[in-house]
Amino acid sequence: MLLVLSFVLGAQQAVPPDTVLIDPPHAIVSVGESQQFIVRAYDRNGAEIQDAEASWFVQEEAIASVDDTGVATAHAPGIAQVVAVVGGKPAYASLEVVQLAVHELVPSALSIVVLEGTTMPLKVVARTVLGDMVPPAEMTFRSSRRRVARVDNAGLVEGRATGEAVITIEAGSAKAEVAVIVAENPAVRYQIAQNRVSVRTGDVVRFRVVAYDANGAQVDGFYPQWSVSAPGAAIESDGADGVFVAEEEGAYTVAAAIGRGITKSLSVGVDAREYSARIEKVGRGPIDTHHSGDTWVFEGVDGRDYAYIGTFMYDWMKVWDVSDPENPVLTDSVQVDARRINDVKIHASNRLAVITREGASSRRNGIVILDLSVPAHPTILSEYTDSVTGGVHNVWIENDLVYACHNGTGEMHIIDIADPENPEEVGRWGLNKRSKTLHDVIVQDGYAYLSYWDDGVVTLDVGAGTHGGTPAAPAFVSRLSYPQGNTHVAWRHGRYLFVGDEIWPPGFDADKPIDATGYIHVLDMTDIDNPVEVAFYEVPGAGAHNVWADGDRLYVGYYQGGLRVLDISGELRGDLYRQGREVGHLLTTDDQTMVPGWPMAWGAQLHKGNIYTSDLNSGLWVLRLVEELLLP
Repeated sequence: MLLVLSFVLGAQQAVPPDTVLIDPPHAIVSVGESQQFIVRAYDRNGAEIQDAEASWFVQEEAIASVDDTGVATAHAPGIAQVVAVVGGKPAYASLEVVQLAVHELVPSALSIVVLEGTTMPLKVVARTVLGDMVPPAEMTFRSSRRRVARVDNAGLVEGRATGEAVITIEAGSAKAEVAVIVAENPAVRYQIAQNRVSVRTGDVVRFRVVAYDANGAQVDGFYPQWSVSAPGAAIESDGADGVFVAEEEGAYTVAAAIGRGITKSLSVGVDAREYSARIEKVGRGPIDTHHSGDTWVFEGVDGRDYAYIGTFMYDWMKVWDVSDPENPVLTDSVQVDARRINDVKIHASNRLAVITREGASSRRNGIVILDLSVPAHPTILSEYTDSVTGGVHNVWIENDLVYACHNGTGEMHIIDIADPENPEEVGRWGLNKRSKTLHDVIVQDGYAYLSYWDDGVVTLDVGAGTHGGTPAAPAFVSRLSYPQGNTHVAWRHGRYLFVGDEIWPPGFDADKPIDATGYIHVLDMTDIDNPVEVAFYEVPGAGAHNVWADGDRLYVGYYQGGLRVLDISGELRGDLYRQGREVGHLLTTDDQTMVPGWPMAWGAQLHKGNIYTSDLNSGLWVLRLVEELLLP
């Protein structure tokens, strides 16, 4: 943003106005509302300059956006600075965004059964009229019969005597009720059971209270409050389970508070997670005359292997023959009218490729379709620009459909390339809001996962058959956003969706070291209508970019952190980096680079046992993960 602002300041008229003001200088709005700002410019004599043209910006784009008429729209709580530039002179106003009031309270159940003398937490979601979840701090809980069931300020219900009661939950004008039945508790003996015996850091252990009556029969229905003795581990409730994971080796005591005077505990020993693995460099395709973009590796119709690499601030796509991965050979380049070829994707037939264009001199960007009949020397077959002239950043090819992320509309455009010489748009989907940025899309098993920047990750049914969607007419499934914003990429693997941020510093210079930040969020998609973030992977001092998963391994291009490989076996919870789940890493830099000593690994793709990645500063890298069996 600072780079753009500097350009605008320099591009305005040579003699700036003496004074520029924004009216009002401060405004307060709620999420989803808009505020009209007016810019006023005055000359050195104090006379107002009529019809002064202004360029508008918002520094904190996750909080608000502003159009070219000065109308600011609020997206998330916080304070945003609104900037108007007239004749090279800036003026500033602040926009304070407050969260909408709670509109609806949604309990996870309308009735519960609590055993006498035990406790059970109430799960309640608070939503605004726009459907956004808000923190439950404003909720109050009240029991109709405290002698039967008592509830505390956090919604923990205690069964005090057999009978019935109603718990009322309120937040502002929103209200909900949960019926409570307190039943007799026949248990006379309690113990804690666990699903693992040998435990390492990062291993998720599920504990559960098992109870028995006087006849030795098992009694169910216990929802204890769990705790752990030391800060190197954490445990949280998940229904009746206590879900434990340790980030540090050591001995821990896990306790379950079942009810009044009923507590059980046990000791857990945790060993360090260890790997005997390394990432080796197999081969290099150095590119040190310009910055590289995304790469895709495939077996061509001639039986040889190729890696196609896009470019950053350049107009060539590079073609590498990697049949001998130790000695990649540059066979050709394809030039198009663009300032950036960010993405390269290959059709399943391996006979077509799609590359994206941004920054074309003609201002007609879109996509370019390549003929791969001779994969070492691809040729331009056609292009499609009609509805995506504003530039396409990323694409995904599924069957004969290209799902394209259009910069201009902030929507996913669906382009049919069954006749590759005559592509046509057959559908599109976008969030129903004015300001939005769609960065990436991937389609897996009938679902499309859209990385929608500050609006989080959106899941669509594009043929899965669960929500009525089809490949050309997607149907909304769910959305999950988080305060960090900058949702950049997603990859579904098993029950999890791995979602990456991308955060570059303001005013970065691509020819110098870039201190990127951002990390990998792990979403549990078991209930695809309600994704839940359960874990994260953050490498200190570096920023995440593209990902690839296969088996029990996650491969991450982690920009200045190089290529990273992560163990994603079993259940995932908590801080995966601190748990020691990283199998290995390699910094993708050498003496053939544009920025000495500064790797910027773009992503990863597995192909015939090797890992392929491009580096923003140094081109193609061919790597291999070597894992050895640990001996006792």
